[in-house]
Amino acid sequence: MNVLAGDHWKAENYAKHAHFVAKLTSEVLQDLKPEMGEHILDLGCGDGALAKDLQLRGCRVVGLDNSRELLSIAQRKGIKTILGDAQKMAFNDEFDAVFSNAAMHWMPLQSELASRVYRSLKQGGRFVGEMGGAGNIQTLIQALKEVLPRFGLDFASRNPWTFPTVQQQRDTLEKAGFQVKKCTLRQRPTKLPTDIRGWFLTFGQTWLSDLDPETCEKFFDELVEICHPLLCNSAGEWMVDYVRLNFVALK
Repeated sequence: MNVLAGDHWKAENYAKHAHFVAKLTSEVLQDLKPEMGEHILDLGCGDGALAKDLQLRGCRVVGLDNSRELLSIAQRKGIKTILGDAQKMAFNDEFDAVFSNAAMHWMPLQSELASRVYRSLKQGGRFVGEMGGAGNIQTLIQALKEVLPRFGLDFASRNPWTFPTVQQQRDTLEKAGFQVKKCTLRQRPTKLPTDIRGWFLTFGQTWLSDLDPETCEKFFDELVEICHPLLCNSAGEWMVDYVRLNFVALK
């Protein structure tokens, strides 16, 4: 199932349960090294928080996302936006850099995406990104594999994520024509601002869009019961086992 087929992102949920996404970006922004006047495409810009940061640094930023609701927030921040699927974009030699944070693992057509990013860049341009890598949210995935069959659902058929290894990502970028300057994997355990139910309301709504509200609540209850002893500490803080893949590639 391709989550890009529909827009299930809710700005209210994102602001409440996922505001950490735009805050934990020190490494990817350091890799990007944005310069004043550069024309930058933000892939999966969401509500425009990072696009606005780049804009304030003097960059000309375009934000691309498939969520009308999140793009409406970005537009109110003064960001030029495009509604669309990055895997189908058709820019040519237009950008100094293409930047993406926490979005590419939602895009299953990784080879097509890399090729389209390559075409969108000027010669010498750079593709800089951070995404979920191999092992990302493994505890939650194991819980999902346990709970979903109880509701007659299958993880594999509903899995919206792609979490590549370093070698897989390097191969994808090189086959598209890029010179890979950096490709690394790092553990980044991440404290949630609310809890795992809020996380899943934000990032997993597509999984359950075909279920009635009562069944959804039962699903959440069972998921929380399994995850609580694994991801919640004695102080009631939820910590998810994020693994981040960071890369820099040049055209």
